[in-house]
Amino acid sequence: MKRLLWLGVGVAVGAVAVRKLTKKANQFTPSGIATSLSESAGGLVESLRSFVEDVREGMAERQDEIREAFAAGELYEDEFADVRDDAPGGARGRHAQEGQS
Repeated sequence: MKRLLWLGVGVAVGAVAVRKLTKKANQFTPSGIATSLSESAGGLVESLRSFVEDVREGMAERQDEIREAFAAGELYEDEFADVRDDAPGGARGRHAQEGQS
């Protein structure tokens, strides 16, 4: 009876090992590699979509801030003019003034 029990345990352990090894070996076949790449590409596309959505939300918020300031008749300070390098006193303006001196 003990031998039959150990035979059953051995068969079960062997079956689990064979299934895991077969699954791992299938990952290295051309179809397994293609599946892995398509899943990775899908994740990349989803991340890119999420990033674009976040940027669009930020742009909409910024546009709303500008419209509110314009509707209230306030001078809206452009915090990013220096970064864009297009402010009247920005780097372009300084270079133009230096050239005239």
